[in-house]
Amino acid sequence: MKLFPKTIAVAALAGTAVISTPATAQVSGIATSSPEAVIVRSQARINAYQQIDQQYSAQITQLRTLRQEMQTLQQSLDTDNNGQLTQAEAEANPSVVQQLQQKEQQLAQISQPIVLAQTYAIEQLINDYPNVQQQVVQQKNIQILLNPDAVQWAPETFNVTNDLVAAMNQRVPSVQITPPQGWRPRQESLQTQQTVSQVLIGVAQQQAAQQAAQQQQQQQPATQPTGR
Repeated sequence: MKLFPKTIAVAALAGTAVISTPATAQVSGIATSSPEAVIVRSQARINAYQQIDQQYSAQITQLRTLRQEMQTLQQSLDTDNNGQLTQAEAEANPSVVQQLQQKEQQLAQISQPIVLAQTYAIEQLINDYPNVQQQVVQQKNIQILLNPDAVQWAPETFNVTNDLVAAMNQRVPSVQITPPQGWRPRQESLQTQQTVSQVLIGVAQQQAAQQAAQQQQQQQPATQPTGR
């Protein structure tokens, strides 16, 4: 099995918080889904990430602080406030550039065990995905299972992600988050971890934007009718 890293397509199928697709049978033996969408939505992945967040809560707080500090440093380099850093702006303040490089190294070092734990959890799901896929293919008599990226348009009934997620939840109800000594992730596992992270960031940004819009609407005073 080969997993392809995606962002937009997977986010559209992820549905961890805001998206859902009907579990209706596909048409004429053709269906769509992607392994990444199934892994993002699997309960084992969700539970594992929650455990990782708890176990590495101190490190996650450090990462947030580092990112805020880096953002402040980057803004200080952007002297013309256009949101883009030029070579000239970077060369004008080499000490700030050096601080940014040091913080990037700290960021990578602190995040390494978190990424490793997430990737180990995901790799366990990847290992059983062929069995999950085969189970749903047989149950629903699917002749062709396409990745959504390969389809320009299809009705909702073609999407069997819900069925695959249900099968994954049944087959792999939980995963471990502590890799064994000397474990090294496969490349496809690292790529899928990156894709999952991008999807979750996109979902979080979407939720934050929706909440901000709702708060803005609530803060706006009601329009008073004008009398004559």
